[in-house]
Amino acid sequence: MHDGKAGTWRLAASLLLAGVLASILAGVFHAESHDANDHAASFTAYANSGIWTAVHLGQFVGMALVCAGLVSLWAALGVRQHAVAWLARFGALAAAAALALHAVLQAVDGVALKQAVDAWAAASEPEKAARFATAEGIRWLEWGTRSYQSFLLGTALVLLGVVVTATHRVPRIIGLLMALSGLAYLAQGWIIGETGFSSANSVPTLVGIVAIVTASVWLAVSAWRIKETTAAGHPR
Repeated sequence: MHDGKAGTWRLAASLLLAGVLASILAGVFHAESHDANDHAASFTAYANSGIWTAVHLGQFVGMALVCAGLVSLWAALGVRQHAVAWLARFGALAAAAALALHAVLQAVDGVALKQAVDAWAAASEPEKAARFATAEGIRWLEWGTRSYQSFLLGTALVLLGVVVTATHRVPRIIGLLMALSGLAYLAQGWIIGETGFSSANSVPTLVGIVAIVTASVWLAVSAWRIKETTAAGHPR
């Protein structure tokens, strides 16, 4: 395949793949309890984590790379058909908004919640109930920001996935996998907003991860196989 924007395709694919891998790696080191909705157990695990700040910074870097990859993908697609072009633009805008909201999420989860659970763990018995209530309030704020961040990221993946499928620049299955991952993120956003980090989120989370990992790897392979063309249309 020849494309005058081969370099942009490779940049988009590399950013997306790097972001997905960084996010997964950071998630491996995230402190967890058996039931994330068991706040006492979760807060104890979080208070005992000595790498909490680094893990959440890693998660933010991963999401920044993913969203940068999605915006770069919009540039690489370079669609001009009116309807499809608007879908691509809205997808890029949703990706940028998802990154901004993810920054808020990490400020709430990576900083505020950690300080709150540390204060609860260190508090004397008479103060523990008040400290726990404060931490729980921040936890619910985390639910809200995570829910809407998932909605925005899901929207970006669905819209750009549709455009990738429609333009045929790379195998259509990549776009379909991106859209599937986006639908999974939309489902996660709804479930988190309704019930928090409940077991109901297990299937959408798994589907979303498998789909985006497969799509990003496939996109990277396809992008690096694209041959650059000159303005005259000859490969170089």
